Amino acid sequence: MDTITTGLFNDGYVPIIDGVTVTVRNYAYWLKKKLGPTYVITPFVPNYRDTDPFPVIRFLSLPTIVRPPYRIGFPDFDFRLQFILKNRDFDIVHAHSPFAAGKLALRVAREKHIPVIATFHSKYRDDLSRAISIKAIVEDQIKRIVELYYQVDHVWVPQESVARTLREYGYKGPYDVVENGIDFEPPDDIAPYRARGAEHLGLPEEYCVGLYVGQHILEKNLEFLVRSLPSVMDALPNFRMVFVGKGYAKGTLIDLVRQLGISDKVIFHDVVYDRELLKAIYARGDIFLFPSLYDNAPLVLREAAAMKTPAVLIRGSTAAEVIEDKKNGFLCSEHTDDFAQTIVKVLSDPGTLAQVAAHAQKTLCRTWEDVATEVAGRYRSILERWAR
Repeated sequence: MDTITTGLFNDGYVPIIDGVTVTVRNYAYWLKKKLGPTYVITPFVPNYRDTDPFPVIRFLSLPTIVRPPYRIGFPDFDFRLQFILKNRDFDIVHAHSPFAAGKLALRVAREKHIPVIATFHSKYRDDLSRAISIKAIVEDQIKRIVELYYQVDHVWVPQESVARTLREYGYKGPYDVVENGIDFEPPDDIAPYRARGAEHLGLPEEYCVGLYVGQHILEKNLEFLVRSLPSVMDALPNFRMVFVGKGYAKGTLIDLVRQLGISDKVIFHDVVYDRELLKAIYARGDIFLFPSLYDNAPLVLREAAAMKTPAVLIRGSTAAEVIEDKKNGFLCSEHTDDFAQTIVKVLSDPGTLAQVAAHAQKTLCRTWEDVATEVAGRYRSILERWAR
C-alpha cells in the first residue's frame, strides 16, 4: 500500500492551541508528505477559516461554559458531516481524544472496517473534576473513557509515565509508547533569536528571565508558581517573569500578582501563533518554570529545551519523567520555598545553567518529522496485519 489515507480526530484544534492541537497539526502536516491524503476532523469554531495545507473537516459544536475557548462537539447531529465522511475512503483513523471526536473515529472505523488507534494524552479526571462537582458523575465519565480505549484496536501513550495514569483510570490492556516531537529545529546559534526575544519583550540582558508558556489554567499549578515569585525577586532584584498564553485563570493570576505587589516585574503576554516569534521568546528565557502536576508529556518543555532554556519541574510529576536533575533540567519538591530557592540557585550559577541547557537541547528535541516517520511505519505495519 503506497498511499494511505488517514483521518485524525480531536475535540480541539486551531485557533485553540494546546499540546494535543500541536500534535495533531504536525501529524497531519508530515503524514500528508509521507503517506498521502490526511484529514483533521474536529469541532467547528466560529469566525475562523482553516488555512492549513491539508483538509480540516469541521462538525457542529457549541461553546463550553466551564472551559472556554474549548467547544463541545455534536457530530451525531451534523448530517453534512455524515455525508462527507461517508465519501472519504480512509485506510486508518486515529483518535486523539476520548470524547465526541474519539467516539466518532471509532464509529467511522467500524463502519468502514478499518483499524482505529487512540492516543491517551491528558489527565481527564482533573479536567472533569473541575467542571463537575459530583464525584460519582466524574468516575462514571472516566469509566466511559476507559471503555473507549478498550474498544479501539491500538492504544498509544506519548511516554511511559502516561501509561501509569491510564492504568490508574482502570485500563489494563496493551499499549505502545510513541513519543511526541517538536517543530523547532534546534539552532546551533540562538543569539539572533535571543536578541529578537529581548527586543519584543523589552527585557535586555541585564535581566534574568523566568518563562512559562501554555494554558493559563489552575490545574497547571500556576498559583503555586506565582506565590513562589516574591522570594525569587527578593533574592534576585533583576528577575522578571513572563507568562505566555491564555485561559480561564488568567484574570485570577493577574489579580494574585497584583496582591503580591510584583506587577511591575511580571509580564502577561497573549498567545503567540507566530512560531518564529515564539522561538525568540523561548530563547530569551533563562529558565522555564513548569510546576504542573497535571501535564503528561508537555511539548512546551521540549520546545524550550530546543532554544536552550532548561526547565524547573516538580520531582515525581509525570512531566518530569524525561528530566535528569542538574543534567537536562532541574527538579525540586512541591513547596514554594524549595521551588524559589532552586530558581535562585540555578540563575546564580550561569556555568552550570549553560551546561544543562546544552544537554537539554541535545536530549529532549526529537523533530516531528522523525516522529511522523515512526508513525507512518507503525500505520503501515498495522494495515499489513489488518489485511491478513
